[in-house]
Amino acid sequence: MTLAHGTWEPRPATRWEDGFLSGNGHHGTLVFGDPDDERVVVTQHTLVRPNGGEHARPPALAARLRALQDRLLAGDRHAADSFTDGRPLQWVQPFHPAFQIRLRRPPGERARYRRSVDFTTGVASTVFDGGDSRVFVSRADDVVVQRITGPDLDLTLDHRLPGAPPGLAVGDSAVLTADGAQLSLRVRYPGGDRAYTGLTLVAADGGRVRLTPPGVRVTGARSVLLLTRVRRHTGEPDPTEDGLALRALLPDGPDPYARLLQRHTARHTAAYRRVTLDLAADPAERALPGSELLTRPGSPALLERLFAAGRYHLLSASGVNPPRLTGLWTGDWDTAWSGAFTNDANLNLQTASAAATDLPEVTEAHASLVHRQAGDWAENARAVFGARGTVAPAHSDGDRGLAYHFSREYPLHLWTAGADWLLKPLVDHDETRGARDPRTAAALARVALFYEDFLTRTDAAGRLVLVPSYSPENRPANGGWGAVDAAMDLSAARHALRTAADYHPGPDADRWRALADRLPPHRVNADGALAEWAREGLDDRYDHRHLSHLYGVWPLDEITPYDTPALAAAAHRALALRGAENDSAHGYLHHALVAARLRDGDRVGHALDRVLRGDFFHDSLMSAHYPGRDVYNADAAHTLPAVVVESLVQSTPDRLVLLPAPVRPRGRLLGVRTRFGAGLDLAWTPESCTAVLRPTRSHRVELRTSAGGRPLDLVAGEDHVLTLTGTW
Repeated sequence: MTLAHGTWEPRPATRWEDGFLSGNGHHGTLVFGDPDDERVVVTQHTLVRPNGGEHARPPALAARLRALQDRLLAGDRHAADSFTDGRPLQWVQPFHPAFQIRLRRPPGERARYRRSVDFTTGVASTVFDGGDSRVFVSRADDVVVQRITGPDLDLTLDHRLPGAPPGLAVGDSAVLTADGAQLSLRVRYPGGDRAYTGLTLVAADGGRVRLTPPGVRVTGARSVLLLTRVRRHTGEPDPTEDGLALRALLPDGPDPYARLLQRHTARHTAAYRRVTLDLAADPAERALPGSELLTRPGSPALLERLFAAGRYHLLSASGVNPPRLTGLWTGDWDTAWSGAFTNDANLNLQTASAAATDLPEVTEAHASLVHRQAGDWAENARAVFGARGTVAPAHSDGDRGLAYHFSREYPLHLWTAGADWLLKPLVDHDETRGARDPRTAAALARVALFYEDFLTRTDAAGRLVLVPSYSPENRPANGGWGAVDAAMDLSAARHALRTAADYHPGPDADRWRALADRLPPHRVNADGALAEWAREGLDDRYDHRHLSHLYGVWPLDEITPYDTPALAAAAHRALALRGAENDSAHGYLHHALVAARLRDGDRVGHALDRVLRGDFFHDSLMSAHYPGRDVYNADAAHTLPAVVVESLVQSTPDRLVLLPAPVRPRGRLLGVRTRFGAGLDLAWTPESCTAVLRPTRSHRVELRTSAGGRPLDLVAGEDHVLTLTGTW
């Protein structure tokens, strides 16, 4: 392991938040690394506990929509406050841990100790006098693999983690096998037949295994190999069948651990190594443990390590689903905000680096969530708006995509921009690879159908009006939460209609473009800022963590310093006026992403500095939502790589922007992908910049630097080297 591609600590974790992480996008682990009492918390992406959300449906409000629109258009700014069915706020089903694998050893002196995680392999290791433990989660075999050497040990599975609710029906078993044992733990939620079962196969190399219910004791073994899986189910599973499936994974011959690891790294390592960042950091700082490096917020070595950790954790959290608010991990049953997929900001921020840092695994996980919820999105459109097509929810537990999480203060059921926001990463992926996914094309057509039915009201100038309209999670200073013509809704509608037209040439395309052209323009308010609501008379409320109204700047290309300089200046003014509200990590990094698009390096640096100096990162290099490591949350960890990339390289299908807002004066960024189908290696100093482009298709793009713009002709298969000089 090279230190730029991993982290380490000289002590075990005492909090689950500091446990080193592994994952394959389905199963995950948090490893404490205590030689005497090792705990490995196992998570599984689909585990959510019933809380009533499993039965909730979107509110049937379509019959009342016309009357609401009439009132809002007549000037009743609080008309939408009562546009609900009166239900209390219903959270989506909470994500929770499965259990912990607990291994107790005879206590002893540990003069030599080190725990580490290697990002290139996904192995979390604990090495100490007399033994070691190594854990990874296989991408090839979908199994948690742990190998232990050293003193005798007692092994159990235990669901009793912080916040475990009362009423769980728990059953466990331990049986001996020819080469060890098999442990199982079944947990059934109260009030139904939904449950999950964890199964651990214990394979001992020599020694003796005996039952010590509810676990086993291993003595005298040269090593012990554990294979663990979690399955969600209803009714009673067949442990024999699941046990045979685990046993079938054991390779024949010596060192089965090494063979399992080899199968895993063939997939994981190849993905992780595609992109690297080198900021010419001091080797002595690169060698520091993560906890000490975090006390040096200005160190290039810290930014290198957090960039590497962010890509590692993002990849590890993405598979059957994209990352939740907590990625793929939690050690507490009482997860903040249900550990949901929060779609109105957090999910897209976390996955913002996927296309540029060449992680199609992340985009495919995102696509999996989006496409399997298409029917639910259609129900949202019918129930709330009486429309065809689709409307995405602001929150999802991964099981369903129904819009039932809302309240008077947070009328998230009125948010219509969500489908475009969630499809934008899939469009970026298509542009990067140069081929259009038919699933994305179909989804865009459904969004366009919604706008056909929804965009029926006009203003005095004959322009179409988005009513009701909602800007997550803000409201006008002089109005209610549901309003008219929120800037994000306008940008999303224009983008969705025009992108759907691009994917579907013909009569539909003409109709959709005509609708987009009839939408009102953005408004610049009396402060010279791009207004959060284009409707005249709605005043901005600036102190807010969300930057929804700047959706046209990032992630869209609707507002740029090159094509729409006046609107870009207004957007920059809006960004400058925006407060930090509650100092959430996602707010700061969203701010940095928008600032990078607007070429404001000082503002990017300031926002990034607030996160690096705000004690947002645990020793695991997973992050928190608030300063002081308050509330475990993946937003900062997963979004930071996107901020670094956007400050150095930006692309559209027809443009390359180099060094718009560099966060460090020198370095190398290797392997990034552009939306015009070229790989790119970048090296820069305060005096010069060299970019090597490796195009996969022939295309003319515009090159933009601080010196201006010029055309750049690229030929598929021919490397193109750019050498630029100047002050960046």
